[in-house]
Amino acid sequence: MRAVSPNQTLQTTALINEAYLRLVDADVPWRDRAHFYAVCAQAMRRILVDGARARGSVKRGGGRVHVQLEEWLATTPERDRDLLALDDALADLAAAEPRKSRVVELRYFGGLSVEETAEVLKVSPQTVMRDWNAAKLWLLRALDRRTGQEAKEGP
Repeated sequence: MRAVSPNQTLQTTALINEAYLRLVDADVPWRDRAHFYAVCAQAMRRILVDGARARGSVKRGGGRVHVQLEEWLATTPERDRDLLALDDALADLAAAEPRKSRVVELRYFGGLSVEETAEVLKVSPQTVMRDWNAAKLWLLRALDRRTGQEAKEGP
């Protein structure tokens, strides 16, 4: 959320609140702090992706609603498409390299540090950094392939 415009309709506190509401009544046997952080990161990812899908859904007018100019500038369709493409690429990465996918989820969506991510995954910080760097490269290539395919297929 650090890279998102301050005018973004879903502020950090709203994201945390939504995640809390989804988890407060969940009957999850929390194993430890690391397990809690992992589940929170996953919930935040789902909230962001669900919001991006909802804004682009044809059922909901394809995102055509009356909004203030500042809101429109903060929630562009490109940002939603980027988030959805990242979610798809992350799902592909999870199928190929589950731990690398978890590192991205915890660091990108959960906002955890390298040390916190290492604690959650029970690996060394060096392993987290190797996985983080490899996952970023893998995701960039996957997103480039998707962008290339979309350009060939047209809008």
